[in-house]
Amino acid sequence: MSNSTPSPGDRIAKVLARAGIASRREAERMIEAGRVSVNGKKIDSPALNVTPADKIVVDGKALAEAEEPRLWLYHKPAGLVTTARDEKGRRTVFDAFPEDMPRVMSVGRLDINSEGLLLLTNDGAIKRRLELPSTGWLRKYRVRVKGAPEDAMLEPLRRGIVIEGERFQPMEVTIDRQQGANAWLTIGIREGRNREIRRAMEAVGLVVNRLIRVSYGPFRLGELKEGMVEEIKGRVLRDQLGLDKEFQPTTVQKAKVQRRPRGKTGPRNP
Repeated sequence: MSNSTPSPGDRIAKVLARAGIASRREAERMIEAGRVSVNGKKIDSPALNVTPADKIVVDGKALAEAEEPRLWLYHKPAGLVTTARDEKGRRTVFDAFPEDMPRVMSVGRLDINSEGLLLLTNDGAIKRRLELPSTGWLRKYRVRVKGAPEDAMLEPLRRGIVIEGERFQPMEVTIDRQQGANAWLTIGIREGRNREIRRAMEAVGLVVNRLIRVSYGPFRLGELKEGMVEEIKGRVLRDQLGLDKEFQPTTVQKAKVQRRPRGKTGPRNP
């Protein structure tokens, strides 16, 4: 018999990611740190396949059965940090979620001063798939800048700009309207680098004073009010992401997580 026959089951890091413990890469680091045991034995390599019959323990706690993949839209207000914990003690998006929100991970981030659409998921594999640069999904933003920009000023952004040796891919940039001393732009990007839009605007002499993400690929902020959470139906999630049977979720209800966190107000009128 050939020794090349694949082992049954799935890689341990993939199973941890599906269970919402962490992304696959983070799960691999947890394994290497000795935080994971399988069938009573601590493992230190992610090169292990496991099946539902195996008993997995993470940080001394038995791994719960994997939940069906789920995805939520969240209208992030300005002033919240997109991390689970903040070393400066600032309030995070996880502090602001409704109390009945299950354990979730954010898909990418919005900086503390940015607002708008933030995707949330309970599934590490979906998080990774949505964040991969190879997906090339367009993220659109409404951006308010100080000044009166003209098309010629924005043309370098449309061609692709180099900032401090870092090349930014071409952006979609349109001028929507002038409003007093400010102008509103619509900007589309496909990479999502750290503070990409703010840095690009500064490079052409403009200062961003408001930034709202309005879409991420096929998912749109729409009329979702500030501070609110809305779950994507399983059928829509499957269709939009092209999920195979392994990831196929069922339709779930969203009414329980649509209430606004205490103390939040509706979106400001730009």
